[in-house]
Amino acid sequence: MLKKLSLILFSLLFIANAATAETFQVDTAHTQIHFSVQHLVVFKVRGNFNDFTGTITADPKTRTIMAAEATIKTASIDTRNEKRDKHLRSPDFFDTAKYPEIMFKSKKVTGSGDNITLVGDLTMKDVTREVVLTGSFLGTTKGPMGNLRAGFEASGEINRKDFGLNWNKVTETGGLVVGDEITIGLEIESIIKAEK
Repeated sequence: MLKKLSLILFSLLFIANAATAETFQVDTAHTQIHFSVQHLVVFKVRGNFNDFTGTITADPKTRTIMAAEATIKTASIDTRNEKRDKHLRSPDFFDTAKYPEIMFKSKKVTGSGDNITLVGDLTMKDVTREVVLTGSFLGTTKGPMGNLRAGFEASGEINRKDFGLNWNKVTETGGLVVGDEITIGLEIESIIKAEK
């Protein structure tokens, strides 16, 4: 009897939590996906991806995230230098003609508010690795059209060689042109996904 009662209470709690969850569509006009990597030893190259989609399932009341996923078009890489961007799109790096997308899908989310950890699978050049992002559910507000909007931010680090981005060059002094560690940053504004 006690076991049955516990199961009922758990089910009611799950239903109550599920009822407050909303699916937010990433607003690409007000979102940035950016990265930085060491260049030589004196500078960090910073860039963005400008073409992407994504959704976040979250509870505005508790500022928790249940799930997140995104798809990024690799050809949209932008480091404000066309020659460098062309090289980054080549087979030396992203090989955008063969691998047009980067994908992320969360599989475990813990914490709430300003202390959220997302563990998920990142797929790049057909290689999937588990990555960890830490971030915040910044809050919600009503937009100009009256729709609920939510803000999120997150960051993490990956090693580019884990995904087959191996190109490098040794300088005259013995150093490497490109660092291995990539810092990722996300500033996201999203809007309640319209019902079909």
